[in-house]
Amino acid sequence: LRFRPPAEAPVRLFTEPDLARYDGQQEGQPIYLAVKGVVFDVTSGKEFYGKGAPYNALVGKDSTRGVAKMSLDPADLTHDITGLTEEELKSLDDIFNNVYKAKYPIVGYTSRRILNEDGSPNLDFKPEDQPHFNIKDEF
Repeated sequence: LRFRPPAEAPVRLFTEPDLARYDGQQEGQPIYLAVKGVVFDVTSGKEFYGKGAPYNALVGKDSTRGVAKMSLDPADLTHDITGLTEEELKSLDDIFNNVYKAKYPIVGYTSRRILNEDGSPNLDFKPEDQPHFNIKDEF
């Protein structure tokens, strides 16, 4: 017998109801936030994202638009980036790469990022571009 180190948790696919359970409201539960369809575990930033914290409105959902606009307006807490300015899109990419990808582990992807509305695979999905990703853990 050979010793095998424990594998990291596999990358998960999150539906909106799945993600909503990780909204920071329950003590001891992980806190998840999705940006650009990538689900990050932001539990280590509990003072920012936990219950009653300044950015708690962003968690438990894909808040891509809110991150791009630096907005906590409920209307902006969505995955939809339609109509964002070039400056907002650049800000989104900067925050995505320099804050979320740099600081928080990826625990999965939203179903919307991986699948098209009709359920067919999204051919633009490139999980290998993400840190903490191991292709053997996917699917």
